[in-house]
Amino acid sequence: MELGQTYHIYNHANGDEQLFREYSNYIFFLDKFKSYIHPIADIYAYCLMPYHFHFLLKVKDQEELKDLSGFQNLTGLSAYEKQISKSFSNHFNSYAKAYNKRVERRGSLFERRFKAKQIKSVDQWQETFLYIHLNPIKHGFTQNLKLWKWSSWHAYKSINYKSLLDRNEALSYFDNIENLLYCSEDKLNRLINMSLE
Repeated sequence: MELGQTYHIYNHANGDEQLFREYSNYIFFLDKFKSYIHPIADIYAYCLMPYHFHFLLKVKDQEELKDLSGFQNLTGLSAYEKQISKSFSNHFNSYAKAYNKRVERRGSLFERRFKAKQIKSVDQWQETFLYIHLNPIKHGFTQNLKLWKWSSWHAYKSINYKSLLDRNEALSYFDNIENLLYCSEDKLNRLINMSLE
């Protein structure tokens, strides 16, 4: 992954396995994400579901990273980018080891190495942001975004909601919260209409 670039990060459980079986799994995954990924990236959106997850984030630039543990004394962009990838690997490996121990399983938890799709336009950014939040509806886990606990959607519905998300930056892509809600409702209606066809 390149420094200063925005990505849609996602992965799926191996086979028919679940990534998250109980409440504590979700909490542990997010706590590890906060430790490993939040220091190296600005987070805009996330959604965790039993079998997979999605994040929209921007990798910090070299100036923002240079004093962080693991980045000190690095030289060259490639060294920084390797350290970024290592942070993601450490996060997923840490979660998988703890999860396997908790549920008494062995082997790879994740289907493959995580995917990182670079965001290259405002339209793609908006579509990805909405796609991530509407994913629990698309996969039938809920019919109402308000009812899906494991998503950053709640942080955008209430300014009083405590969050590590870069909400101001995210809202700037939609101009304001009213337009974000309108776009979300429009995309949801399109999703419903597609499923009815």
